[in-house]
Amino acid sequence: MWKRRRDVVDHTHTHTHSQESGHSSRLYAGEVSDEHLSKLVSSRRSKGQRSGGICNNSKMSWRSSFRCSKFRHVFGKPSTKEHGYDGVPITRGVHDNHYCSANPCFLAVVTESAGGGSFLVLPIHHTGRVDPQHPRVCGHSGSVLDVKWNPFDDHCIASCSEDCTVKIWDIPVCGVQQNLTRARKTLMGHSRRVALIEWHPTARDLLLSSAYDYKVLLWDVSQAGAVLRYPVRVVLMPVHHRCPSDALLLSVSFSSDGSRLAVTSKDRRVRVLDPRTGRILQVSRSKSHRASKVLYIGGLKMLLSTGSSPWNHRQIVLWDPDDLSEPLYEEDLDGSAGVLFPFYDPDTHMLYLAGKGDGNIRYYELSTEKPYIRFLTENRSLLPQKGLGVMPKRGLDVSACEVFRFYRLIAIKDLVEPLSMIVPRKESGIFQEDLYPMTAGNQAAMTALEWLSGINRSPVLMSLKPGTRVANPYPESPAERRLVRQLSSLRFQMDPAVTGSELDFMEEAFLEEQLAYQDAKYPREVSDLSGWQPDETQTPTYRCTPHCCEPAERPPPTTESELLQTFYRQQDEIRGLRETLNGKDVRISQLEQDIKNTRNNMRATF
Repeated sequence: MWKRRRDVVDHTHTHTHSQESGHSSRLYAGEVSDEHLSKLVSSRRSKGQRSGGICNNSKMSWRSSFRCSKFRHVFGKPSTKEHGYDGVPITRGVHDNHYCSANPCFLAVVTESAGGGSFLVLPIHHTGRVDPQHPRVCGHSGSVLDVKWNPFDDHCIASCSEDCTVKIWDIPVCGVQQNLTRARKTLMGHSRRVALIEWHPTARDLLLSSAYDYKVLLWDVSQAGAVLRYPVRVVLMPVHHRCPSDALLLSVSFSSDGSRLAVTSKDRRVRVLDPRTGRILQVSRSKSHRASKVLYIGGLKMLLSTGSSPWNHRQIVLWDPDDLSEPLYEEDLDGSAGVLFPFYDPDTHMLYLAGKGDGNIRYYELSTEKPYIRFLTENRSLLPQKGLGVMPKRGLDVSACEVFRFYRLIAIKDLVEPLSMIVPRKESGIFQEDLYPMTAGNQAAMTALEWLSGINRSPVLMSLKPGTRVANPYPESPAERRLVRQLSSLRFQMDPAVTGSELDFMEEAFLEEQLAYQDAKYPREVSDLSGWQPDETQTPTYRCTPHCCEPAERPPPTTESELLQTFYRQQDEIRGLRETLNGKDVRISQLEQDIKNTRNNMRATF
């Protein structure tokens, strides 16, 4: 063992020690001044920096190694059996989609069915056991692969299917009371099954679809006609100089203003596109990450992708959307095989990761400072999830400090389990302004034509505080106001002779009646609903008739537009009758096969 030479002295240490001893002696002698006391505190603080803190040599500032966060104690609260949705025949599809979508009014779940595809639409408060014979939305001839609610209309939902079509449905105010087979719009632009659909976050009536024919199309569903064959934009399609796998998408995500589109393709790369022109702006080149899902991190100017490493470990990677040459952050999670679904809350900067087939949900907090992502905790469950739906922020319970809500699809039990993320607070009944800042609402910032012309706008914000209203910074035009009133009158089926004040009173009374009906848990007699006409559940909102009357009483068309509407309506009726006949033929063949199997079993038994 070596020893320090006696003739070598550390003058810096000796000087510092002598100063501290001098200060200490003055302190005990009672002869200390403010200057000496400040020097003593600063010298001892410098020692603490070397032992437990982090010191910045350039500015000589000290900060703790433990980051303070208001979301460190967030916990998941699963619903009770009475507040879940039991008996839902969840689809057995193997696509990596959510198969579920929610809004403050309804919950949509893709179900297993024979002879075509279907999905359930349940009022959000109708919890408990679901009737096996509950009416469904069953207008597709193939399996339904994805459903998405319109963010600006709680009664409009889009669905895509293996029958190569995308359909737009209008859901009545009190829910689906009999099988809904006729859609308001049918988008027929793909030649193979449609796997993904996504609504535009700021523009009204813009829908993106991606199919296995290597086409990514953008539709304006406000166009006239029951069948749309030509999209407004072709974002991606196979060409001779591009590999078709570039256009076979696994996931899509719009930026907060809708000006950029992030996608992951079958070649497992992340791309950033201009959705108006289809021009590819950035492509990831990393060989250590095979991306499957991508998500825009709004407000932080980052992208997050989930996938796997070359060693088949599940990964999360953060990117700079303006430079995808190198990732900002990489982390290996585990060796499971299920796809990781990312969910992000821009109001709290929290990231949720839920794996397909997993029972746990991890949550993190993101920031613009390195290391950019910090693990908080996870919610564990013994029941694996097949997919997840997410409630928009305007549908959360702010009195319970709920910051996020999942709807977990548990296929092994035919159960949809709501899972609330709660921030514990001492006074949970008071509105917490730090948890609920201004958030994106249900008003569109612009029309589809405005966005197509090159205009970019941020989402229209709203306050979640009860009784608070925020004015729309982008006021609607008079034509749009008339259109909204017309659709509202068609949806509620009001008499045209009713005045404005009477209309408001009747709408309020109608809503109260529907809430009372929801508490009755779906009575079997549809006739118990006063004011509700069962035959009109199949009527799309594009039937712009002057009043709700019988077809024999409807006046003949007088203008060219009315003539076109009548023509489209008749074509739609013919198509609906053909689909009904085809469905009955399929059902008859199934029953005949069941009878044959039953006879064979009886013969084998005897």
